[in-house]
Amino acid sequence: MSLMKIAGGAAVLGLGAAAAMHVVWVFSPWPFADTAEFTRTIAGVSEAEAPSAAATASVAVALGTASYLVAAQADLAPRLLPALLERLGAATVAGVLLLRGGAGLIASGFAAESTTFTRWDLALYSPLCLTLGALAAYVAKNSGTGGRRRDPAF
Repeated sequence: MSLMKIAGGAAVLGLGAAAAMHVVWVFSPWPFADTAEFTRTIAGVSEAEAPSAAATASVAVALGTASYLVAAQADLAPRLLPALLERLGAATVAGVLLLRGGAGLIASGFAAESTTFTRWDLALYSPLCLTLGALAAYVAKNSGTGGRRRDPAF
């Protein structure tokens, strides 16, 4: 198995799991006891400022789409779009995740006070975004054009 397929598979699993969690959160604060704890930990806001179900569902759809784009670029899913559009999509996924990860580290690292959200952001959310972004970037960079793939590791 090529390194690109391994990287793509890891990114797809991470993005798919994040999409699935957002679907769960449309209906439930699981694994948290209540909505107040959920919003404080996941979003860093009070219960009154909790994202709407529609906003959460939109994130789930975006993550699912990102998962597909990376899977298609890594030849792990059928191609449904023109190759250039899928490659640009995978590169965009990488850019957004890398930006979120870097911005999260800076914002939470320099926050005036440590909160439940900033601690989780530094320990998990931002590093996960950086990892998934790097995997998506690797796939986007190493996917060939015209149906040919290149993988310098193999």
